[in-house]
Amino acid sequence: QVQLVESGGGLVQAGGSLRLSCAASGRTFGMSAMAWFRQAPGKEREFVATITWNGGGTDYADSVKGRFTISRNNANKMVYLQMNSLKPEDTAVYYCAASSPGPVWRSADYWGQGTQVTVSS
Repeated sequence: QVQLVESGGGLVQAGGSLRLSCAASGRTFGMSAMAWFRQAPGKEREFVATITWNGGGTDYADSVKGRFTISRNNANKMVYLQMNSLKPEDTAVYYCAASSPGPVWRSADYWGQGTQVTVSS
C-alpha cells in the first residue's frame, strides 16, 4: 500500500516556474515507478511524466518536454515535478501516482488527492 500527498501548487504567471512535491509512504515506494498526471476542467486526466524506480529513466508527454523535469529521492520517499516556462494551458489539477512494484511504469495503482496549478496569461 502506498499513500501519496501532493503539495506545491498555486497561481503563477505565464513564463514562471513551480515545483510540485509528492510525499509517499509505504514499504514499496522505492520499488515502484512513479508518475505525474494532470486534469484540466472539462478534460480527461492525461499523462505528464514518469520516472523509473531508481530514477534512471524518465519519459514525458510531448506537451511538456523541455519544460518539465521529474525526479525522485527514494531515501526521503519524495517525487518532484519541476515546471518551467509555464503556459496557461498547463492549468490543471496535478496528481502524483504510483505503479505497483516494478522497474518501469505500468499503470496507476495509487493516486494522491491532487494539487491545483493555475497559470495566468
